[in-house]
Amino acid sequence: MPISPLQKAIRKLSPKQRRWSIIGQQTPKRVNRWFKWLSPGLFVKRWLLISATGLLLSVLGLAIWVKLTPVNRFLELISQLLETIATHVPSYISGPVALLLGLFLLLWGQSRTVGSITEAFPDSDQELVDRLLTHRRLHRGPKIVAIGGGTGLSTLLRGLKQYSANITAIVTVADDGGSSGRLREEIGVLPPGDIRNCMSALADEEKLLTELFQYRFQAGEGLTGHSFGNLFLTAMTAITGRDFEKAIAASSKVLAIRGKVLPATLSDVRLWAKLDDGRFVEGESHITEAGGKIAQIGCFPGDPPGLPAALQAIREADYIIMGPGSLYTSVIPNLLVSDIKDALAKVKVPRIYVCNIMTQPGETDGYTVSDHIKAIDRVCGQRIFDAVLVQRVSPSPTVLKNYAKEQSHPVFLDREDVTNLGCRIVLANIMDEDPMTAKVTHHPQRLARVLLRWYSKN
Repeated sequence: MPISPLQKAIRKLSPKQRRWSIIGQQTPKRVNRWFKWLSPGLFVKRWLLISATGLLLSVLGLAIWVKLTPVNRFLELISQLLETIATHVPSYISGPVALLLGLFLLLWGQSRTVGSITEAFPDSDQELVDRLLTHRRLHRGPKIVAIGGGTGLSTLLRGLKQYSANITAIVTVADDGGSSGRLREEIGVLPPGDIRNCMSALADEEKLLTELFQYRFQAGEGLTGHSFGNLFLTAMTAITGRDFEKAIAASSKVLAIRGKVLPATLSDVRLWAKLDDGRFVEGESHITEAGGKIAQIGCFPGDPPGLPAALQAIREADYIIMGPGSLYTSVIPNLLVSDIKDALAKVKVPRIYVCNIMTQPGETDGYTVSDHIKAIDRVCGQRIFDAVLVQRVSPSPTVLKNYAKEQSHPVFLDREDVTNLGCRIVLANIMDEDPMTAKVTHHPQRLARVLLRWYSKN
């Protein structure tokens, strides 16, 4: 095979100089970084060209101002130099060398400039170009609305933030237990616990701030059991004139979260449930403790208004995900807001429900996948979701035995009944087993990957 003149010139270079140009060998890290600046979508190349043009025009303008004399002499010198080079050095060598040298100097100067800027960031170990690439990729991601509450929603968000920054989490405000319940009763604020968990999950690599928000006081009169994030949100609510929405927005800036976290409503919502044995239970934390089968679920006030920002997010969404989480105390409470369920029914975008892996004692005992969907449809008065995501593989025997002690079992997939309900079934391994606790949760990265793959096909 004939060797081109450029290949001959490259072969004359020292091994160290041409090491990175040989096919099959790894490109040096610094060269990789330079080429990253040429990636499409960064809006950098155009500014480099404009900068170079501006420099040339500035030099030309200065030369014209001083009567062009220096320019004429300089051009004569350059002309003689180029003529000498062209006479003694073949064009197929001098041309590429000059081109590569020019590009090298341009990229080197720009990289050193942005390197100085990068050092000003707290997280200086990450290159500015990597920050820009990530920023552009995430902000081109789909507009995702995730609806739910509890740890299930925060788990989902932790995975989704790797694919898009256009995420809106709509969170239930029906919690009345633990730290949130105490703050709700003593100060009269909306429960901040689920909001705090979602903001922490969406935090943009701010590990210390996330740990701070999740920190729970172990001592101190009146402080024991409270998390710092709950107290912070409560304080921000007071500072913003008891505006919970503004308090969340201000706290989100502190955590530098990707996306938005919004309450489903700003009303002081309290859940109630009628059990099949006739009992009437009030309060989210008491419903599960009652230990009966839920026949009907509702809230006080009966028809709370939806948050306008949440409704707008649903209308503008490209993709809507609900769950995972406790069916009656985390997922369905959002649908008790009529504005929310009406908005979900009207949108014509992919909508999927993430079913729980295990049944929840006192809430979904003996429930199958179709029972979860029926419960949601019953509250909404119509079918809302196009598909349901179900765990494919059953947990290990050790985990099953551990859950059986609590009267909890895997949610059975009754395929025929689900299909008859008009729901497509998405089967995938999205489970994460903890060998220490013998418990299962949804794996954030696997869950998000499967959900985005399904979205791309619809």
